[in-house]
Amino acid sequence: MSKFKLPSKKEFMEWRLPMVEIFETVEGEGSAAGFPTVFVRVFHCNLRCHWCDTPYSYAPAKPEFEATIGEIIERIKEFESRYICFTGGEPLIHGKKSAALLTAMAELDHITDIHIETNGGIDLAPFEEIRKSDPLVNEKARYVMDYKLTASGEKERMIESNFDLLKKQDEIKFVIANDTDFTEAKDVIEMHHKDGQVLFSPVWESMPPKRLVEKVLYHKLSNVKVSLQLHKIIWHPDQRGV
Repeated sequence: MSKFKLPSKKEFMEWRLPMVEIFETVEGEGSAAGFPTVFVRVFHCNLRCHWCDTPYSYAPAKPEFEATIGEIIERIKEFESRYICFTGGEPLIHGKKSAALLTAMAELDHITDIHIETNGGIDLAPFEEIRKSDPLVNEKARYVMDYKLTASGEKERMIESNFDLLKKQDEIKFVIANDTDFTEAKDVIEMHHKDGQVLFSPVWESMPPKRLVEKVLYHKLSNVKVSLQLHKIIWHPDQRGV
């Protein structure tokens, strides 16, 4: 896919996006876990994972509101957090609009880290062109690519070529629901992983965290980080805006 050609900042700041929520909390997982973070959650997703914990972020649900990129940026400025979690739904599903919002967020002086929670079924190539060509995006933005396994129901939608684009600062998350998922994740790492931190995250109802830790140790996966969702420990798992 070719590089996105964005118009002037004045023009794209007026572009509108369907939104779910913008709020401040602590990041629940990955390398930024525990840091105060602004969550920017856009509406729509191209996948329908069986264990999805944000079904309110795609159809048949409706967006909570629409906002221009400029309005989203003004909302982010209200918070002190230096981290942004750009999430969904699928945050990159809006193409040029997603790229424009990413660019605008990277220009915020107080922001030092923007982690993009993308689902592995979106081609990262045009967004990587933005990251390579824009010094601020290159400095601040990183992918957390959630590669789907069989239990998700969306394994066949994954784009393996995305692994070629990942850098050291990026992360690859595997949500592990059962032993089959664990084996698949091991195989994917062996076949495709080149760079970026690998995360294994358990579906607690079917893969208790203790069992996942035991399996990681047994298989000597010394470069894998077990990642638990802190927000589901601190708050009720179904609570929103936390």
